[in-house]
Amino acid sequence: MLASPQLQPETDPPKGGHFVLRTSAEAGKSNESPLSLDSSKEVAKASNDEYAHLQMRIFIVTLIVSAFAVSITAIFFELQASFSILIGAFSGILYMRLLARSIGSLGTSSKTVSKIQLVVPVLLVLAVSKLPQLELLPALLGFLLYKPSLVIQALLDSRTKP
Repeated sequence: MLASPQLQPETDPPKGGHFVLRTSAEAGKSNESPLSLDSSKEVAKASNDEYAHLQMRIFIVTLIVSAFAVSITAIFFELQASFSILIGAFSGILYMRLLARSIGSLGTSSKTVSKIQLVVPVLLVLAVSKLPQLELLPALLGFLLYKPSLVIQALLDSRTKP
């Protein structure tokens, strides 16, 4: 490797120029920080506020979609099916809320998404199997009503952003 002239150590370093070396204590006291902690905290707070606002919009759209689905089911089908959709919709909202809270804590207090929200569909299926007033298929359809609200919210966001 020493055969190459670029890799050989220099015996005569270049002369000239003015170099100022500071000790680490002096460098720590310097106010010339290119990255400000205050600005990064403001950006984090703004993104947290935006995420909370998005959660609230999705929650409201989910409630509207659920109310529409329950009312349509109550009109065209029997009350037992609409009650099953209602229970499924509430469990879907709970699932979505637990997932959003787990995602919100990602990076600040945890490094992975929690799996606790997976208990909600399991409990829904157990409740449907134990209670004769509930039907499985409408309850599962009600549980999945948060998905159309996510699609609706994505379409609304794409319309508002240029």
